[in-house]
Amino acid sequence: MYLGLDLGTSGVKALLIDARQSIVGSGHAPLDVSRPYPGWSEQNPADWIRACEAAIAELRSTHTKELAAVKGIGLSGHMHGATLLDAGDQVLRPCILWNDTRSHAEAAALDADPRFRKLTGNIVFPGFTAPKLAWVKNNEPDVFAKVAKVLLPKDFLRLWLSGEHISEMSDSAGTSWLDVGKRAWSAELLAATSLDERQMPSLVEGTAKAGALRSELAAKWGMLSGIPIAGGAGDNAASACGMGTVGAGQAFVSLGTSGVLFAANASYLPNPESAVHTFCHALPGTWHQMGVILSATDSLNWLSGIAGKGAGELTTELGNALQAPTGVSFLPYLSGERTPHNDSAIRGAFTGLAHESGRAALTQAVLEGVAFAFRDSLEALAKAGTTLTRVTAIGGGSRSHYWLKAIATALGLPVDIPADGDFGAAFGAARLGLVAATGADPRAVCAAPATDATVEPVAALADAYAQAYQRYRQLYPAIRGATA
Repeated sequence: MYLGLDLGTSGVKALLIDARQSIVGSGHAPLDVSRPYPGWSEQNPADWIRACEAAIAELRSTHTKELAAVKGIGLSGHMHGATLLDAGDQVLRPCILWNDTRSHAEAAALDADPRFRKLTGNIVFPGFTAPKLAWVKNNEPDVFAKVAKVLLPKDFLRLWLSGEHISEMSDSAGTSWLDVGKRAWSAELLAATSLDERQMPSLVEGTAKAGALRSELAAKWGMLSGIPIAGGAGDNAASACGMGTVGAGQAFVSLGTSGVLFAANASYLPNPESAVHTFCHALPGTWHQMGVILSATDSLNWLSGIAGKGAGELTTELGNALQAPTGVSFLPYLSGERTPHNDSAIRGAFTGLAHESGRAALTQAVLEGVAFAFRDSLEALAKAGTTLTRVTAIGGGSRSHYWLKAIATALGLPVDIPADGDFGAAFGAARLGLVAATGADPRAVCAAPATDATVEPVAALADAYAQAYQRYRQLYPAIRGATA
């Protein structure tokens, strides 16, 4: 058996798979987010440990024998979080999370230093780890003076599980301290935030052994002591391992609260000007790029709340056949936008409204607007040298075939729908645990799931969608500065 532990923002998931990668069982425990001030988002790392204990306890209640047979553990977690420890490994303050924006001024200052984009291949976003430490230095100097180690969230769990300060490449690439091309900490970038490599965890690849389960925890859970713990991955890279998106040209589109267009790469292909994330992948010698939309299904849920109808009801009103754009356009910038604009102040808009624009026209415009936002990410990836021939759809929004038809037609690419199964971050983490424990070929282990169906672009609407996309592209510069 192999155990995957995924530390999400809203909960911890523990997933067991067997040697054939069949899912045996899972446990889950919820987490809350603290928002003491506008723009702040924090969690207490002690809550992660409690949630992990609860998730494993739930799993153990029904799968005691299977837990006793675990031979490898993999970790996944939300990225960018700043977990600050003193010399005795005591937590100094609540972890500042990925969606915390308090360090926007510090991020802008670091991004103005050309070394950051040159070495990391990315814009320094407020959500990244380095600007958070700059904020702590500026606003909580007593805390900053005590910082002996900075750990990412999943790696704090590793410290508890194994007693080791270790991280891996995919998660560390989101700190703004990693030389992403060289897959190593940058002394230059650390010094720019008054830190050095002694305050960082050691680095391994996501498939490598990175600590072993402590005997006290093994005895408590009825597991073997010394079970190898894989380096693991940040949540998106772990999901990609679960989806089999590990080879050059492979890609998935994630229709969740936010949206991600994720592409695996065999080489380092940065393009920070387009606000594409370029990170190390969890597999050695592999990188990945991501275009990020901040409001994907969130946009439809927003309209659903206003219309007083469920999201499924709204999309059902459109029927099964993809319709030509009506002339009503929607910009899905309800909380700003990441790719390609890197604009936290921009806000959404409907344009082209007329007397005849009913609820269905608004729903259609929302689905098209999100599809065109994915097209923006596709264009940004193309500028970075990545060409895609198809994508796999995941996430709650992928249950709408109308939406998948809109995305396929907007991208001009076939969209594959995987067969039923759980291919998320916990599954990817378990796969990495299997590789670390057995030495198996990671590409063979991280295979893609079977395809249940493929949604092809609607050729008859290609021109209409192309015209609507050009109209969409003209709207951002037209409203920039008017909606902030």
